[in-house]
Amino acid sequence: MRLSAPTKLVFWIATAIAILGLLAAFVPIPFVSDNKFWVEFVAFALLWAGAYFKGF
Repeated sequence: MRLSAPTKLVFWIATAIAILGLLAAFVPIPFVSDNKFWVEFVAFALLWAGAYFKGF
């Protein structure tokens, strides 16, 4: 299995989602605060998909 770097867009979207999830641990954000784990999971899954699929 060969991994490639995710595109800049995917990287920044995943980073923004991860920061939103981390921020929700300290500041109440509707929907996000109740689902912090899943928000972080989506960020990681997006970053993983960007590394696994070439050109994603």
